[in-house]
Amino acid sequence: MFITFEGIDLSGKSTQAKLLYNYLKKRGKKVILVREPGGTKISEKIRDILLDKNHSGMFSLTEFLLFSASRQQLTEEVIKPHLRKGYFVICDRYYDSSTAYQGYGGQVELKTILGINKTASGGLSPDLTFFIDIDMKESAARRKAAGKLKDRMEQKKLNYFNKVIRGYRELAAKEKGRFKRIDGRKPVGEIQDKILNIIRKRVKNA
Repeated sequence: MFITFEGIDLSGKSTQAKLLYNYLKKRGKKVILVREPGGTKISEKIRDILLDKNHSGMFSLTEFLLFSASRQQLTEEVIKPHLRKGYFVICDRYYDSSTAYQGYGGQVELKTILGINKTASGGLSPDLTFFIDIDMKESAARRKAAGKLKDRMEQKKLNYFNKVIRGYRELAAKEKGRFKRIDGRKPVGEIQDKILNIIRKRVKNA
């Protein structure tokens, strides 16, 4: 089963992805956890380019193509082989991030985004996507509380991120069968319980 976690930074998606990974592992399931961009030697180098603050002049299309290159490598090198071996693959971000960030946020034509998403993923689509939904006010408050510095992606303007959030919400509304939208303002344990309840309904002996 291919499970992805989506949301803006500091939504708690990475925490929930790790919690699900640990839960399934304790239940004796074959499971791996990967992240985007990254997850392979080549993809991690692309990640460094994408997040480098010195690359502030990067165009949205360039950004999208780099994310897609990283995704293609991760998909073919790690995700597909593990799915064929019967693993649960949990991915912290996948192509929905590109649709929301570079499509809705960066204004790259959605037709282009969707076409390249399909190519980069080799036609692979997540079986289940958890969208941990928070707004920018909540994200900013969490960043301040954590004292977390911003990388290149996180330094974009407020209007950009509001478009990203709107994009995620529209995607979740369009694909209700795959997307599970969860209020990210809730306590970590409550969010985890909701995720596990959904998993238990889909997976035997989970």
